[in-house]
Amino acid sequence: MDEIYELLKQIGPGRMSSTAYDTAWVARLGDIDPVLSNRAMEWICENQLEDGSWGAQDIFYYHDRVICTLAAMIALTYRGRRMHDKAQIDRGLDALEKITAGATQGLASDPNGATVGFEMIAPTLVMEAEKLGIVKQQGDRILGRMSQMRVKKLEKLAGLKISRYVTPAFSSEMAGLDGQAILDLENLQESNGSVGNSPSATAYLAMSLKQNDSAAINYLHKWISSNGGTPDVAPFDIFEPAWVLWNFSLLSNLDEKTIYLFQPHLDYLQSHWDDEDGIGHASEYTPKDSDDSGLVFELLSRYHHKVNIQSVLNYEEANYFRCFALESNPSVSANIHVLGALRQAGFDQNHPSVEKVLNFLRSAQLEDGHFLDKWHASPYYATSHAVIACQGYDDRLCSKAIEWIIQNQNAQGSWGYYKPTAEETAYAIQALIIWKRSKNTVPAESIERGINWLTQHANPPYEPLWIGKALYCPELVVRSAILSAQALAKEE
Repeated sequence: MDEIYELLKQIGPGRMSSTAYDTAWVARLGDIDPVLSNRAMEWICENQLEDGSWGAQDIFYYHDRVICTLAAMIALTYRGRRMHDKAQIDRGLDALEKITAGATQGLASDPNGATVGFEMIAPTLVMEAEKLGIVKQQGDRILGRMSQMRVKKLEKLAGLKISRYVTPAFSSEMAGLDGQAILDLENLQESNGSVGNSPSATAYLAMSLKQNDSAAINYLHKWISSNGGTPDVAPFDIFEPAWVLWNFSLLSNLDEKTIYLFQPHLDYLQSHWDDEDGIGHASEYTPKDSDDSGLVFELLSRYHHKVNIQSVLNYEEANYFRCFALESNPSVSANIHVLGALRQAGFDQNHPSVEKVLNFLRSAQLEDGHFLDKWHASPYYATSHAVIACQGYDDRLCSKAIEWIIQNQNAQGSWGYYKPTAEETAYAIQALIIWKRSKNTVPAESIERGINWLTQHANPPYEPLWIGKALYCPELVVRSAILSAQALAKEE
């Protein structure tokens, strides 16, 4: 339990891996803040992958590679001055040409779909890269067609204004130089100076909208890491404690010290709960969402904090629960976490809202039993959480999911969609043990082999499997899932 105690003491504004995409935007601030820019540029130069591209090293998610490589190449073209930079640019050009040449097939290869804002951000970057001569004119290629679609979308948005009250603000850099009229500059920044808690969107503002804006620059100085990298989102001081505590709440017998260490985090979550809209991923982020609201409701209610389930029910649509307003497609994991909240609120399986979520999840479950979700690159995240939320509500759905998990265990005991990872192995073990706890049959050998592998691979660094504008890793959240799986196995 000592590792759990220590992790609970580390929770704070949020610990996240750096992304090449966000760091590349900060690297472009050379004329505005050379200190920020030089640090970020150094990170970009040190984190080019072997094939010349940028993005997650061992997880090839096509959208991630396109966004990260385009952004890094643009930054290097603007700022690269050394012979070493020019050599990296040449390698990057080769990688980018291969990536864009195969875009039609590649963009369809990611089963979870596009990264956040991709359909507007990628064309903006492509147009800029074409003007700089970094890539060939895309024309009728898919990235060129996306540019034409972006122009049409900007025309449709004419007269509308994107402010901090709506989630598209997170991807404000999509406006480029030609679409800035859609941004409500007076109401775009959060109280911490950021645009949507996004380093890339904030760097765009400081570069193109409000040059050298002190609040934006101060935000970027706060969140650039010691090695020059910047994260996909910062802070995320609601998401981190909520998901960490939820992972540990799966344990049957939490001791008094663990409960004691829970309390300040539960109080913090309670203090930011809104009776109308619930809660968002961060205290200084204006939009709220059902994903955070559902999971936080479940936590607070379980540990005897008074919260109103109506805050979660307010996200209900005709056939599912929306995650955010204005979203293009529903989130599987958000509906799963809403279901967890409804269970905690005492709703039985015949309640109309419960039936609605279950019907949505049944329609979303793939034929072999697993789930995909737009917030996570691995199906093990959504599939594990579905088993935990649905057991007792729809055991047939759970049985299919469990069977898929068991059948896809690797020979050495691990799980992993792209490669074996500790995070995915932890999710699989969580699901198997929770299912077994409900008096269902689970091969003991499967859990044992999984735990043996996990014990040997439990320490960081962890792979970036979470989907933002690029792939990222919320490090303490992943660590808590691993510790939770190990503790669950000890309980068994």
